[in-house]
Amino acid sequence: MNDRCKFLIVGGSSGIGLATVRRLAAAHHEVCVASRTCSAELREIPGVEHLEFDATADSLEAADLPGHLDGLAYFPGTINLRPFVRLSREEFQADLDVNLLGAVNVIQSVLPLLKKAPHGAAIVLFSTVAVQTGMSFHASVASAKGAVEGLTRALAAEFAPEIRVNAVAPSLTDTPLAGPLLANEAKREAGAQRHPLKEIGNPDHLAALVCTLLGDEGRWITGQIIHADGGMSSLRLFGR
Repeated sequence: MNDRCKFLIVGGSSGIGLATVRRLAAAHHEVCVASRTCSAELREIPGVEHLEFDATADSLEAADLPGHLDGLAYFPGTINLRPFVRLSREEFQADLDVNLLGAVNVIQSVLPLLKKAPHGAAIVLFSTVAVQTGMSFHASVASAKGAVEGLTRALAAEFAPEIRVNAVAPSLTDTPLAGPLLANEAKREAGAQRHPLKEIGNPDHLAALVCTLLGDEGRWITGQIIHADGGMSSLRLFGR
């Protein structure tokens, strides 16, 4: 991204979202973060505007945002892992509200601003490796993220050629959201060993991918679900 662009990052106070904000701000782009909280780490990044915002309950007002947006990345997500028979209808709905309907809310709110981008705009959403690769206890989150993948492809077709829409589908990544799954060294090592690359995800590596999809380097990519998952979705290393 050579020119100074304007980006809206929803859920950028921690994890991959925060790492993305750091990269965009370091490249001197104009960044607005909409999230429920403003973390100390986010407040330390110079020049970043913060809007208190809950994607499942609030609406974004155009008056609070720049006159146009070159890109939007939506990071809010859930990791609600439990046996299917113990999942309530309300829990399925809650996962849909955060992962799918929150994204719908945001995109509908800022679509006019994305359409005003002088050189086209980009949207990046987030799925999970558990959509393509069936995993026990992932019924609710995989269902919600599967809907996000459907939304990604539908909007990529509907918004082309002015707005590109892609999704990133990571595996286990070292973020606060995944904290309970990485609570001690034994869990971290077990998580790493499940991946062909023998590592858990690094937020900064995923942020680099998000920035590519938002910027000029991703200008010929749309309608894609990009599996940044340590090889989990496509590789089986038998006997190793």
